[in-house]
Amino acid sequence: MTFSNDAAEPAVRCAAPGRVNLIGEHTDYSGGFVMPVAIDFRTIATIRPRSDGRILLYSENIGEQVWYAAESLPRKARQHWSDYPMGVAWSLAQKGVGIGGFELSLAGDVPLGAGLSSSASIEVATALALLQLAGVALPLEIIALACQRAENEFVGARSGIMDQFIACAGQKDHALLLDCRSLEYRLLPIPTHVRLIICNSMVKHEHAGGQYNRRREEVEEGTRILHRRWPSIEALRDATEAQLMDCRPEMPDNIFRRCRHIITENKRVELAASALERGDLTGFGGLMAQAHRSIRDDFEVSCSELDTLVAIASGIPGCYGARMTGGGFGGCTVNLVEEGQAEEFREAIHAGYRAATGIDADIYLSRASAGATVLN
Repeated sequence: MTFSNDAAEPAVRCAAPGRVNLIGEHTDYSGGFVMPVAIDFRTIATIRPRSDGRILLYSENIGEQVWYAAESLPRKARQHWSDYPMGVAWSLAQKGVGIGGFELSLAGDVPLGAGLSSSASIEVATALALLQLAGVALPLEIIALACQRAENEFVGARSGIMDQFIACAGQKDHALLLDCRSLEYRLLPIPTHVRLIICNSMVKHEHAGGQYNRRREEVEEGTRILHRRWPSIEALRDATEAQLMDCRPEMPDNIFRRCRHIITENKRVELAASALERGDLTGFGGLMAQAHRSIRDDFEVSCSELDTLVAIASGIPGCYGARMTGGGFGGCTVNLVEEGQAEEFREAIHAGYRAATGIDADIYLSRASAGATVLN
């Protein structure tokens, strides 16, 4: 990395985690309920000011640096890793946060393209660093919304608020039940005898466009049909299964099934929260299984590799539940596994997946971790 003439200025280091979603997939952008967990993989953003009016961005993982002029921030993405930090700079500038010259170094261990929200981790770590540099304090929900805006309007991925919110507000040893409409949430304890095991299918996905955005369009089309019949339905979280069935003749089959997934998934998230609060891990695992079938069959964002991982996990002792996690079209599964059988699970699912697909999966043993923080 090239250092500026301000290198004597003390650097500020900020960190933000990746996430795994226990249940509640593709419900966030329809104002629904989700249950994410911050994980112990993170992005570290190291920032210091520059006095020459330039922005230098450096990715330690990629080994590349790029320059921008601070006085004329770009207004659209260039399909480059720097879109994420520059999108955050652009979004904060829209909020009146002064963005002068700075140099920012990014380093992280959140696996890229695995559905563990490396993008939100980069965005939130960058936002925290820029706010520290500007001497501005913002509430966590405002930071999360600014980062979501960067991803939606700058990068071009029409994601919901979940990823950025959990990166801001995650708590050690807890999941969050998040209402994506009000941004109200409550903490749900994860038993200490349970490990989160994340299995990377090694099938990478891409959210900035393509099928992810198409799914959101389908959800919006279904919502418009329901809204015409019942004006009080502003988002799918307002609709019932009975109302959806009444509108079925007006909907193409794919639109009906997309809506059915989200309406039933919202109910599963609330049931799963109750199960977790009373320590019913078997019941929680059953809801994970239902959620995977729904995301596979109705929402159609799973893939054969993810389905194989879930099927293998369901037959391994000590596994309470397994399902696809994240936006889909590749990425990871999340598994709730008894602590004492975690290593055996890791070995068994790695061997079983390799035998079935010929792929060596990355298996991560993780715990629920804290959200974004200033490190120094």
